[in-house]
Amino acid sequence: MSDKRYTINRISDRTMHILFFICACTSIFAVAVICIFIFAKGLPAIGEIGIFEFLGGTEWRPGQEKFGILPMIVGSIYVTAGAIIIGVPIGLLCAVFMSKFCPKWLYKIIKPLIELMAGIPSIVYGFFGIVVIVPQLRSLFGGSGKGTLAASILLGIMILPTLVSVIESSLNAVPESYYEGALALGATHERSVFFTVLPAAKSGILAGVILGIGRAIGETMAVVMVAGNSPVIPESLTSNVRTLTANIVLEMNYATDLHEDALIATAAVLFIFILLINVSFSLFRKRKG
Repeated sequence: MSDKRYTINRISDRTMHILFFICACTSIFAVAVICIFIFAKGLPAIGEIGIFEFLGGTEWRPGQEKFGILPMIVGSIYVTAGAIIIGVPIGLLCAVFMSKFCPKWLYKIIKPLIELMAGIPSIVYGFFGIVVIVPQLRSLFGGSGKGTLAASILLGIMILPTLVSVIESSLNAVPESYYEGALALGATHERSVFFTVLPAAKSGILAGVILGIGRAIGETMAVVMVAGNSPVIPESLTSNVRTLTANIVLEMNYATDLHEDALIATAAVLFIFILLINVSFSLFRKRKG
């Protein structure tokens, strides 16, 4: 009887092993197919347009076959950087508060609200930006209110659930002995948290920042609604801006021939951009580790 049960367990383990392996291969295959499609369609378009004209050109006029995406690259960098500057400090401090300072009764209120923010559709955030953020910026700075600053503030809000969840989990994963050791050496509660627990969780914090950057740079619909979407290099925080993702979604419906291939090439540039960010942060984390 025991031999039969052992055989059944071995078969079950083997079956699950194969199933997990197939799922992992399916994920890798899906990513590979997407990469092949993007680069197979995008690289020939970059070669036809010219790599310097494509990446360094400042004019995007498909009707005249001018496909310079430098304004969109600069716009994506500005908007993403603004979102990180706004979102990371708020998300970090919120995570520290929830992990080490928040009363239990308040935690039960804040935690579900943070999780609810993660589930709100992008279009709803976009309407919030149009109704609340844009009018406020219009009254403060004049103009239409749409532009780099509006998009940065909105994305800074949108990345908060990701930042808070990942950073809080990292803080909670730090052994309690670190905190208790700092207290035993005479540090206050605040100094123990910020000078002992927080540095110990730096890997998780960096992971949260990377995920936040990925969410910010890949967001489309909400940015389209508040950015103004002019394909020009923004001259100030209140200038209209168009990101790489917005450029694709605004024109893909009617694009044909070289125009369509240029938009796919834009997606390839965005993919490489995100890849470089992830690799850079990984190298930085290993170096600091």
